[in-house]
Amino acid sequence: MSRPIFIGARIYRGSSYGPRHPLSIPRVPTVMDLCRSLGWLPSDQYRTSPCAKPSALLGFHTGAYIEALQESEATQQPNLHYDLGTLSNPVFPEVYRRPATAAGGGLLAAESVRHGGIAYNPGGGTHHGLPDRANGFCYINEPVLTIQRLRAMGLERIAYIDIDAHHCDGVAVAFHGSEAVQMISVHEDRRWPFTGQLEDEAGGAALNIPVPRGLNDTEFDLILNEVILPAVARQKPDAIYLQCGADAVTEDPLSRLGLSNRCHVLTVQALRALSPRMVVSGGGGYNPWTVGRAWSCVWATIAGHDIPDRLPEEASDILRALRWTRQAQPDEALLTTLLDRPREGPISQQVQDAVAHLKRRSASPVG
Repeated sequence: MSRPIFIGARIYRGSSYGPRHPLSIPRVPTVMDLCRSLGWLPSDQYRTSPCAKPSALLGFHTGAYIEALQESEATQQPNLHYDLGTLSNPVFPEVYRRPATAAGGGLLAAESVRHGGIAYNPGGGTHHGLPDRANGFCYINEPVLTIQRLRAMGLERIAYIDIDAHHCDGVAVAFHGSEAVQMISVHEDRRWPFTGQLEDEAGGAALNIPVPRGLNDTEFDLILNEVILPAVARQKPDAIYLQCGADAVTEDPLSRLGLSNRCHVLTVQALRALSPRMVVSGGGGYNPWTVGRAWSCVWATIAGHDIPDRLPEEASDILRALRWTRQAQPDEALLTTLLDRPREGPISQQVQDAVAHLKRRSASPVG
């Protein structure tokens, strides 16, 4: 197995969906800067993500949509037929190249783990993208394309685990009824896109775990150990794809969940032992400090680095230099540490019932 690799690109630095959009914040550059300042990102573990060619996107997306996306980048004009130029999916200078680079990173990640290993593509995780239109800040569905590449390489069983605060509706469209891809999603109940109900099995291909507001670390730990890990172990996947969205933490403005980023670390650690191949992506995350901290912790876990109790001054200065248009400002812990304190609590009846329901379902592996 090769050493873990981190996939990044210059296009994320300075590229923004616009000053009023939740994705006005820097995310991947913050992670890269933090990890480099801590000595965690040597050149031999860094790969530059290619920009995927249009032909590489047609396994899921329609040709007409990809052409429209390229045209919107060239003209900077909306095309509402494809939901390009809406409040959620604005037209911005890199509206094709940025998501195509994220997809290229996913395809590179798949190739990198062909013979075993783990690859991290924090710019990926764009799980809402639909075949013929933009959706939920996502223009190109990188997880779908990456999983398709893994399958094309001859890998028969893929486990897709998604801990983003929002349901992976685009991935569910792609793999509904699949006997090869098992989808497991933990997401906030009654939160956009309002899909992924507990009873929704996606034609037998999915375990959906909608959770209540305020979900805490204790509840997540129960879900991880009683639902996610047993399901993945039963499947015996040839590869795991983990969508590691950072929007389920307490401070994120687009969810009402209450996790610490320790849940991301524990999920990476636990899943890594269950397959010889693993691709980890980013996803949601709309607080600049919590995203940078969580995804840096993910890379530290992947690459085997100890997370310090307190950041050295150089790393702390990176966090202090971040700016946010929202009035909310970080407390000192968000500026001087990476790993959150545990956010434990009682286990709600909704979580207990969901776990019990899913454990009663057939234990037969997908595929």
